[in-house]
Amino acid sequence: MSGGVDSSAAALILKEQGHDVIGISMSIWDGSDKIAAADAKHSCYGPDEKTNIAETKKVCESIGIPFFILDCSKEYKKNVIEYFKNEYLSARTPNPCIVCNYKIKFEALIKNAESSGLRFDKFATGHYAKTEYDSHSKRYLLKKALDKNKDQSYFLYRLSQDQLSMIMFPLGYLTKDEVRAYAREKGLHTLLKEESQDFFGGNYRSLLGMEDREGDIVLITGEVIGRHKGLWNYTPGQRRGMGIGYPEPLYVIRLDSITNRVIAGTRKDITFSEFIVNDLNWISTAEPEQSFTASVKIRSSQNEYSAGVKILDNEEACITLEESGAAISPGQSAVFYSGDIVIGGGIINRVL
Repeated sequence: MSGGVDSSAAALILKEQGHDVIGISMSIWDGSDKIAAADAKHSCYGPDEKTNIAETKKVCESIGIPFFILDCSKEYKKNVIEYFKNEYLSARTPNPCIVCNYKIKFEALIKNAESSGLRFDKFATGHYAKTEYDSHSKRYLLKKALDKNKDQSYFLYRLSQDQLSMIMFPLGYLTKDEVRAYAREKGLHTLLKEESQDFFGGNYRSLLGMEDREGDIVLITGEVIGRHKGLWNYTPGQRRGMGIGYPEPLYVIRLDSITNRVIAGTRKDITFSEFIVNDLNWISTAEPEQSFTASVKIRSSQNEYSAGVKILDNEEACITLEESGAAISPGQSAVFYSGDIVIGGGIINRVL
């Protein structure tokens, strides 16, 4: 539980359905990173954690369920923060929320709860997604939520069959408006709390602990058009914040960690139709066909693209979009769908 309206509503829904419910929050902030309070405002990671946990405790008291705090800071530091830093310093675009879900929320938190003596049959969260068991394939499926605008299946695609087998998503069949109306009816004070937090709310420089490292901003022709203060300030596909006057809007095409350069170009330069994905995780099938078609999402906030997926011999997959136009960011995830069902996905490694 985070103290927000979604996890609070999920807990109360389960209690009213007759389940014996306990609330747990994870502590992930150990204070070792020197982050200004302003940088960490309304973020998951930072000194605001104590306030969030105190609010969550009040929620649990108001709905009448026990509340426990479990320390996951060591696991979070190792699996999320170090991953985040390494990816950014390698000029890749990380997605810490995906790693946090399958490594911390649905793994470390559960293990720590069990080792602390807590006993439970199911683990529920306020995510907008669905799970169900498919008797034909004998596999647990991950599916999109009813509310497609709030669907969070993209962030959950790395969950294993063991994890999916014990998960409940009470909000999967509700819209956000229905959840807010329910919270209002039940008098949950979390209704007024700001929308779900980001991983980190401030300038990434303070989290990375890096001094400015200036370098050139160049066009794909090699022409130098400006200077930057660190590659970690940019991500492929980015348009705003470059601070360079040019006849056409400029976008970040890619980041070169070897030469410390930001490569920029116009809209036509950022559109790709083919890329390679590795570190694959399959949900709806244990052994996918060597070639299949799917809807592919390459960022959580973007629409899906119709694509062909071809499994390669080296356990990678080649994704070919039917229409070019996507800004591909190595380090981000590509998730494959068949309708509402998550087939699987992996990490974008490179464009072709």
